[in-house]
Amino acid sequence: MHHTLRGGLIGCGDFANNHLNGWRDVDGAEIVAVCDLDGERAQTAGERFGIEKVYTDAEAMLETQSLDFVDVVTQVPSHRPLVELVAGYGVSVICQKPFAPTLDDARAMVVACKRAGVQLMVHENFRWQRPVRALKEAAEKIGDLFFGRIVFRNNHDIFTNQPYLATDERFIIYDLGIHLLDMGRFLMGDVNRLFCHTQSVNPRVTGEDTATILLDMESGGSCVVEACYFSHLEQDVFPQTLIHLEGTKGSATLGVDYDLVLVVDGEASHQSVAPEPPVWASEPGVAIQEGVLTIQQHWTDCLREGGEPETTGVDNLRTLELVFGAYEAAASGMVFKTDRALGT
Repeated sequence: MHHTLRGGLIGCGDFANNHLNGWRDVDGAEIVAVCDLDGERAQTAGERFGIEKVYTDAEAMLETQSLDFVDVVTQVPSHRPLVELVAGYGVSVICQKPFAPTLDDARAMVVACKRAGVQLMVHENFRWQRPVRALKEAAEKIGDLFFGRIVFRNNHDIFTNQPYLATDERFIIYDLGIHLLDMGRFLMGDVNRLFCHTQSVNPRVTGEDTATILLDMESGGSCVVEACYFSHLEQDVFPQTLIHLEGTKGSATLGVDYDLVLVVDGEASHQSVAPEPPVWASEPGVAIQEGVLTIQQHWTDCLREGGEPETTGVDNLRTLELVFGAYEAAASGMVFKTDRALGT
């Protein structure tokens, strides 16, 4: 019988509450220690979730606790030193997205974990939402995919809880587009090249708040990715992602309020694929919170059974390449071509 995995969590900010709630529901793992540079914040998290071991120094946590994995939920600049530190102790690590500020940093983390012989997964949770998994399954019935559209447009205030987003020089592609590009790869495969146009529409925001990206897929298909946090719509469906896929035998569409429309050989059917959120989830982010729990269960199952996680560090190199490539294409007005050897 497998033992219950012992985990540590570093970074007790706002989104870490979703992680800590999720870990309480995961079968086969538990968080036994939390760490944050802000001692009061770490103590608050420990008290709220019944975790006795509280640290302000990650190395002290690793020195004194016997851990099977560490969940890194900190800001991006700290990811590389923390992942390399954890790997140095022979402990597997799951790291929040964005994985790294540069591809070189991402590669270094992949190498560190490979040399240490530990698992590394990126917490890329949008693809783990129930509606997206259901769409992926439905798409298997519509033949070879040749077109896709992934849309995330709204005017939701995300800046109150995450004020730093309004001042980041890189905003919507780096913070949100990374999810959409990862879903594009999940649904339609890898990418040959891309073109990107960005806009800064909201005067409150320093970086780009609107992006349109055209992906040329390795399969020969194409996919359009749209992201905007300044869309004034009659029906604002934040945080739903609307996705349309077309194949040689039909189409599959994830529409408003999680209505999945499948058209095969001219026959249409509707199915509700609404999230099945945990009891601690709250609107409007129930789909995202469900995805957090699902990816954490996947990670736990992989560690316990010896499998490879779906969103490994190596896999995420290709998603990050698209993120940085989108910025390069937007700045130059040129098409960005991907590196086929990346991650090999």
